[in-house]
Amino acid sequence: MILSPFEWTVAKRYMLPGRGEAVIALVAGISITVVMLSVAMLVIVMSVMNGFRAELLDRITGLNGHAVIQGYGDKIDDWQQVLEVVRETKGVTKASPMIEKPLLASYEGRADAVFVRGNTPEDIAEMKENLVAGSLDDLKPGERNVAIGSRLAFNLGLRLGDTITIINPQGRTTPFGTYPRQVGYTVTGIFEVGLYDFDERFIIMPIPNAQTLLLTGDTIGMIEVQVDDPDKVDQILALVQQAISGRAVLTDWKSLNASLFEALQVERVAMAFALSIIVLVAAFNILSSLVMLVRSKTRDIAIMRTMGARRNSLMKIFVTTGSAIGVIGTMAGLTLGFVVLYFRQSIVKVIEVVTGQNLWDPQIRFLSELPSRTDPFEVIAIAGMAMGLSFLATLYPAYRAANTDPVEVLRYE
Repeated sequence: MILSPFEWTVAKRYMLPGRGEAVIALVAGISITVVMLSVAMLVIVMSVMNGFRAELLDRITGLNGHAVIQGYGDKIDDWQQVLEVVRETKGVTKASPMIEKPLLASYEGRADAVFVRGNTPEDIAEMKENLVAGSLDDLKPGERNVAIGSRLAFNLGLRLGDTITIINPQGRTTPFGTYPRQVGYTVTGIFEVGLYDFDERFIIMPIPNAQTLLLTGDTIGMIEVQVDDPDKVDQILALVQQAISGRAVLTDWKSLNASLFEALQVERVAMAFALSIIVLVAAFNILSSLVMLVRSKTRDIAIMRTMGARRNSLMKIFVTTGSAIGVIGTMAGLTLGFVVLYFRQSIVKVIEVVTGQNLWDPQIRFLSELPSRTDPFEVIAIAGMAMGLSFLATLYPAYRAANTDPVEVLRYE
């Protein structure tokens, strides 16, 4: 829509109401503010929801892979053969043997339920970026060294160099019964991956050490699999599922966390729908401000019509005026949304200090920090919706202005 110099001059004049039009200016200002806040809220909420889902997926699959092949009775006897089949499957980027067993750990009278995980040296080395204290280089087969989660260290009062006792109920069998197997390990590393449950429960050691502790011999409990496209993990591993039938069970991340991710998706859609209504309210504010502007400018419109202004020109003038409110509000909303997302963690901390409440408890939220991941396509869709509704809101007032009868208006002037 190209405006002539005349149309642009009048539209610009109406965008900046004079002193006698304070009410119109106030309504227009409120419209811009509502558009700004609605767009900002949509960007913030959708980015946080996307970030929460993405971070949760990344960390869960980073710990357990996109799929897990688990043997019956937690044992895969011919695991080398199964591992080779998985690694040769097209679309599989990584496959690692792993042992994971729930046990009991104690230190100086304190006890807690833990998960002992046996990993390959390559998988242990990948956890260096999550290390907060100590070193992972000492986790070698045959040496009684382990790395533990930061929350587990806090709960048991453990520090680097302390000895944690891991208790395996399946111990030695004697004429007087079975004695649990108790083995002491030196804590040489403390990690924090950001998932509260993992940081609170897991103890990492090499696979041979876990086999010795659990008395399982040369067997493993599961194989962790990662693929190049997590959304197609079931299609990629379909042949693997057939190959291991009767020997092991394959479970992908969708099945393991189905209820959690479905709940997140439902909440995401519900929040997007609810916040979109605020954009609709902003569009009605623009409509009301333009209706007031048209009514206050009826005499001016009639004079312009008698001087030769066409109806099409008047439509352009008022559509431009209303659309400008939508564009300004949308741009301001996007700016505000990105600023809030950038300082989101600081804002959460300030609110916690002011209210005295813990707004982001990792025990409930799974993650230690408020995540955010902005989708450019969603931002474009939000901006397009806001400006589109703003444009539609201008059509009725512009139509009314274009159809003003100058004879009726100026009859008694």
